[in-house]
Amino acid sequence: MTDFHTLDYRVEDGIAIATFSRPDKMNTFGLAMMQDLLDLFDRTDADDDVRAVIITGSGRAFCAGADLGRGGETFNYKPGGRAGDIDVDGVRRDGGGRVTLRMFRSLKPLIGAINGAAVGIGATMLLPMDVRIASAEARFGFVFAQRGITPEACSSWFLPRLVGVPKALEWVYSGRVFGAEEALAAGLVQAVHAPDALLSAALAHARMLTAKSAPVSVALSRQLIWQNLGAPHPMMAHRVDSRSLQSRGRSADVREGVGAFLEKRPALFPDRVSTDMPSFFPWAEEPPFI
Repeated sequence: MTDFHTLDYRVEDGIAIATFSRPDKMNTFGLAMMQDLLDLFDRTDADDDVRAVIITGSGRAFCAGADLGRGGETFNYKPGGRAGDIDVDGVRRDGGGRVTLRMFRSLKPLIGAINGAAVGIGATMLLPMDVRIASAEARFGFVFAQRGITPEACSSWFLPRLVGVPKALEWVYSGRVFGAEEALAAGLVQAVHAPDALLSAALAHARMLTAKSAPVSVALSRQLIWQNLGAPHPMMAHRVDSRSLQSRGRSADVREGVGAFLEKRPALFPDRVSTDMPSFFPWAEEPPFI
């Protein structure tokens, strides 16, 4: 079992809860947190007892951005530098992007319970999540231009798809920090709750999403929707929809799901994400970093 250095982890009634555990550092992001998040999604994908994943923070912050302990050298990459860096022809792969690309491939629904400050990578790591629920005390900021850098973590792909181009440009150009109600109005978050009700609301939402659904169907549906956001023509979706429907149509899950519906009883789906994904999955390969 993987030991996490920056996360507290537990599974409650089929829902994994991962809590950033550096409240004294405002849960800032560094190499250890990057690796913990990569390991987290490997673990939750492989665990059939996990139906969905909630990510939240401890203390006053969700994640207050990158750890700036190196001062003005924080973002100055030198080839052959820190352990854990991936250098491709002299270009360091952005650690936040490695995390969000792994989230993009997740086979379990991801829910952000944003308890406080979500700034920089703390904001951009929210974008590949399926649901974002905020505390009324949460604050958000795509602050890169105020630090002299540019957006990361694939946010130039995710953010305009969530909130539209004008709002994405406004937030990125200005780098200003804004509150939960503005995030709600723009569609960045789906709900705002009192701080003491946040986690219970996230758990209720996770159970609503998964309690009556076949896990393999949820995993495939997540990938169908996320992957097809970038498809150049709906025919691309039609092709993979047809393969998925045919594969699922002959599964034990379908026999159970239809039988349970006709017999007016809860379904007990037998197929497992760890063993019963269809042979055509994954149908889309991640392009190389060049």
